Amino acid sequence: MFIVTNREIRPKRSGVDILGKKPNAKGPNELRVVEAVRKAGKWRLEVLPDEMSAAMKKEIGASDEEDHITDYVAHKLLSSVNPRAIDPKSKRKGKNLLVFVHGFNNDIEDVLERSRQLSRNYGVEVLAFSWPANGGGPISGTASYKSDKRDAKASIGAFDRTLAAIGDKLDKVSKQRLERVREKAAEKHPTNPELRDELIARTYDQGCPFTVNLLAHSMGNYLYKHLLLSTASEGKGMLFDNVVLCAADTNNLDHARWVDEIRCRRRVYVTINEDDKALQVSRMKSGDEQLARLGHYPFNLYAKYAAYVQFTDATSVGRSHAYFEGDPLKNAKVKRFFKRALNGERVDGRGDRDLTYEPASNTYRL
Repeated sequence: MFIVTNREIRPKRSGVDILGKKPNAKGPNELRVVEAVRKAGKWRLEVLPDEMSAAMKKEIGASDEEDHITDYVAHKLLSSVNPRAIDPKSKRKGKNLLVFVHGFNNDIEDVLERSRQLSRNYGVEVLAFSWPANGGGPISGTASYKSDKRDAKASIGAFDRTLAAIGDKLDKVSKQRLERVREKAAEKHPTNPELRDELIARTYDQGCPFTVNLLAHSMGNYLYKHLLLSTASEGKGMLFDNVVLCAADTNNLDHARWVDEIRCRRRVYVTINEDDKALQVSRMKSGDEQLARLGHYPFNLYAKYAAYVQFTDATSVGRSHAYFEGDPLKNAKVKRFFKRALNGERVDGRGDRDLTYEPASNTYRL
């Protein structure tokens, strides 16, 4: 598993303690890539160098132009989500890619365990972006919450750079695939441009074996919101198939301003649980900004390009804040929603038996 992070690096520590609670000493925009492996019930973390070693280059068969660590990570992820892109003879089944942004008060072990559960429950390859969401030190309650909000805002640039790197690598893969498709279509229909273009469109669409999706949880939505509201952002590009804004710990008020800035190939899903205990506590924090939270307020839902999904009163959900894991998954409809949404499928189509559209509230009820 790979983690992209702007947390502080503590090289003298081991295990999960390699990554600290504060932003990187070089500044909150400083990014490092960490590879995490779980063995004998414990996490082993390795902070990867900015440039590939000779052994890494040999491992992936890097070209002369490939020397940055992002090339190495892209190759490793691609070998998981699309094995045949690396080895045309591979018989391994690919996965879809899920970019996960966690929320308030998550230490690195929380992030790793949650990413592991997402991978196990939904069969996805998880790439986590981890920001210093621990209050930055030994503080708790309202002070810690406000500190995390400041760290989230400070992490906008780092998250933006992460999305830019993902977009760059995907664009490279896409262009290579399109070039191959064009060559084959030209060979088959050398004198008929109409049939050639039709074959290119059909083959290119069928030849994309994986989707790329985003799950922003809790205060991770606050970070995503401020990235989208910035004047120049990679987050506004057509990067994801589905975007799931789960239990969003950000204001319901005027949320359409940033939610409608999200561009994706299929759907933006906003999930709501009116009984969400964490968001109820969040709203009680002092400060003018603590208005009704998007993830628990069933009114004022008017973003043009979002589908709102009501989990309130769904069996097993209760007061859960992270209803994509744990007991809520005892409800088959809950698990089915997240499995489909996080794998890039359209969940709110006609004939979907798990969701009922309620025009009065503009929501789909589970």
